[in-house]
Amino acid sequence: MFIDKAKVYVRSGKGGDGAVSFRREKYVPLGGPDGGDGGRGANVIFRVDTGITTLLDFKYKRKFVAEDGVNGGTSKCYGRDGEDLYIKVPMGTIIREAESNKIVADLSHKDDVFVLLRGGKGGKGNCKFCTPTRQAPHFAEPGMPGEEMNIILELKLLADVGLLGFPNVGKSTFLSMTTKAKPKIANYHFTTLKPNLGVVGTDGTEPFVMADIPGIIEGASEGVGLGLEFLRHIERTRILIHVVDISGIEGRDPFEDFVKINEELRKYSVKLWDRPQIVVANKMDMLYDEQVFLDFEKKVKEVGYKKVFKMSAATRDGVDDVIKEAARMLKEIPITELEISEEERYIPEEKKFTYDIRIEENDEFNTYVVFGSFVDRLLEAVDLYDADSLRYFHKVLNNKGVLAKLREMGIEDGDMVRLNDYEFEYLL
Repeated sequence: MFIDKAKVYVRSGKGGDGAVSFRREKYVPLGGPDGGDGGRGANVIFRVDTGITTLLDFKYKRKFVAEDGVNGGTSKCYGRDGEDLYIKVPMGTIIREAESNKIVADLSHKDDVFVLLRGGKGGKGNCKFCTPTRQAPHFAEPGMPGEEMNIILELKLLADVGLLGFPNVGKSTFLSMTTKAKPKIANYHFTTLKPNLGVVGTDGTEPFVMADIPGIIEGASEGVGLGLEFLRHIERTRILIHVVDISGIEGRDPFEDFVKINEELRKYSVKLWDRPQIVVANKMDMLYDEQVFLDFEKKVKEVGYKKVFKMSAATRDGVDDVIKEAARMLKEIPITELEISEEERYIPEEKKFTYDIRIEENDEFNTYVVFGSFVDRLLEAVDLYDADSLRYFHKVLNNKGVLAKLREMGIEDGDMVRLNDYEFEYLL
């Protein structure tokens, strides 16, 4: 089964919590704090695996959670770091952030490795909070939370040449004649339901990869047929071989087909529309009026193309000429990376622990509510029922500028300060 798009949830590991511990041994009555630090949470890392050709694995598993760091232990023992989670994807995979649909990474090389989410940092044990005036801290730092993201994995095949054309014009037959690929071939539309890849190698030419892209018809750029699902697979190609059914046995005009397909390319991507094309008139063995080809050739040249190749994929007449022309053009066209504009690229927000303050007024006193991620983390780290821990709590509030901001907002003696479920009376 060919799967080229998948939506998955990924989360890196949380850092381990620091330990609150005191050394207690015989003959060491005042051993002091010895709580160790927590371990780092595991990263989520994507790695290219050339042995994988589709995103089928992500059809059955859509949630990937990395290992948390281990909590710190006694005797200043550090917790173990979480083991990084490696996720294998096929070469040519693009990672998008699901909500914005912006590109996070393009994994288009053999050895590409990308760290998508970093694990949370481990919390400090209570021994790290020991000072000359605070010799027995009864609190430790919790581990930092991991990161999480919903992403879309999108596979864009890596091919040098893309086959283009309406259904049933002979693209699959051409691919089967020039490579060892075995696509399904039948005389009806949409026989090909998935992209097929093959390596073309003939005497005197460098081997290259060719892709048969199915389902591109009029309206493909707007989702008609299968086109929108597979147009992405020719974005990386350097050359397009545009195959036209010159016989007209289905009652369509060859030049109108040629124009319609190019119009769909233009609507989907101007860069794709500008890509060099080799125009091929296929099924010449079924053409009984040579004038039809001459009229088609004349019109194609009028719109800027220098040559139209005659071919019959079924009998192999003219096939080698097309392959040689493709190989010649590939030598002149450099390999370029997929261009990602600034508007398309995802830039992660810098994570900061912040707070805000709102005032709840009443007749007797005002209540200043301090809330935000900074408050949540601070309250996790301290024991407000311990004197040393409470002093540390006030020190952090002062260093962070919370107390200064409260005074700036006009807090008065007797007003209340609320942090989550805790309330304190403010005294000047």
